[in-house]
Amino acid sequence: MIRIDTPSDLGAALRKARKALSLTQPQLALAAGVGVRFVVELEAGKPGVRFEKLLRVVNVLGGKLFVEGMPPDPPRERGA
Repeated sequence: MIRIDTPSDLGAALRKARKALSLTQPQLALAAGVGVRFVVELEAGKPGVRFEKLLRVVNVLGGKLFVEGMPPDPPRERGA
């Protein structure tokens, strides 16, 4: 698992994964259904990227996102 604390950390991790799969930025963009500019900005660590597009890129690279350290969901009420 890779610890991500900043947009730059995320960009570096995604760049490393893309290169490990021998994909170019345009190839990744096409496979994820996003623009090349989005991939370039994502890998550069630009803050404020669209989460939906980020998830598509992560999925194409074979990754999954997890959130740790947050309290668990409270029990649901019946009928909710």
